Amino acid sequence: MFDALKAQPQDKILQLIAMFREDTRADKIDLGVGVYKDPTGLTPVMRAVKAAEKKLWEAETTKTYTALAGEPAYNMAMRRMILDGVVAEDRLASVATPGGTGAIRQALELVKLADPKATVWLSAPTWPNHPSIIKYLGIPMAEYRYFDAASGGVDFAGMMEDLGRVKPGDVVLLHGCCHNPTGANLSADQWAEAVELLAGRGALPLVDLAYQGFGDGLEADAAATRLVAESFPEVLIAASCSKNFGIYRERTGILIAVSKDAEATKITQGNLAFLNRQNYSFPPDHGARVVTVILEDAVLTADWKAELEEVRLNMLGLREQLAEELRKATNSDRFDFVAHHRGMFSRLGLTEAQVNRLREEHGIYMVGDSRINIAGLNAKTVPVLARAVASVL
Repeated sequence: MFDALKAQPQDKILQLIAMFREDTRADKIDLGVGVYKDPTGLTPVMRAVKAAEKKLWEAETTKTYTALAGEPAYNMAMRRMILDGVVAEDRLASVATPGGTGAIRQALELVKLADPKATVWLSAPTWPNHPSIIKYLGIPMAEYRYFDAASGGVDFAGMMEDLGRVKPGDVVLLHGCCHNPTGANLSADQWAEAVELLAGRGALPLVDLAYQGFGDGLEADAAATRLVAESFPEVLIAASCSKNFGIYRERTGILIAVSKDAEATKITQGNLAFLNRQNYSFPPDHGARVVTVILEDAVLTADWKAELEEVRLNMLGLREQLAEELRKATNSDRFDFVAHHRGMFSRLGLTEAQVNRLREEHGIYMVGDSRINIAGLNAKTVPVLARAVASVL
């Protein structure tokens, strides 16, 4: 049987990680992998997470299975953090998932279960795993324009023109904040226009909220998701705790479904539990319990928010420094957009040949489309990157 299997294409980011590890240059710089790093290059365990794990270790008495949907307390805490009551609780169904990727997968499984013919619309570009999962599930897919490479901003006119072709029942995947891979985000006014258009078209929004707290702040980063949630009868929200709680390897996520009324919510909840059972039965629990302990303890919540803000401001400072260093190195304002982007990523607008030169000549590793992880830099390496970029232009 296995003789019939075909080799799968390598994941470009994982391939880049392997290349970086094999590079023996001491001054190499990794801007490819999508994890936060502090100025020392460490992805630290947050203070509140350490404290919550200690409390959990002391209080936990069993490792038996959790519920199919995950612990109710975790689901409630996450719904409150993300939505803050903008939608009535009796309209919300949710399940814990293995990370944000698991939430996206379950959301798309639910879409296929409900309407196999529904088209899922993706921004161009988007996170590569979005189209990969959609293709694997055999779901129809379309793209809407999003990124303007010339300005480094959002092609809003093109986006709105393309979304004007969305059909009733189609699913539109939206990045709730900190767009991956571009770093370019809609303004509040643009979000309002897009929501009005999509509501008029009868679309079902699927919001990918992987970076809440990494952009403009925990509450500001949830604003667009809350607007979407209160503006449609049905919404899907896939959220991750990997970044904002720093618990990448714990695989902690959630899928929230907004239904039109309480009766519909019961059916949606049952289907979400069914899909969990088919795919992995019970979701991972350790990370979810850590998050719950933090969000239910006022002192730990305050400390977590403070450290998360430190992380956000560090990335913002690196953005501003990089934009300034690029301005000096290139004697132009070509890269000023970097300071206006938000989150871990920015797409620099370099060619693949230029990206290859950066790797080969300077030991600077980034994804082929020139997406860089801002958090992979520090105050000392920012000027190094700027000078290297200028040398390959």
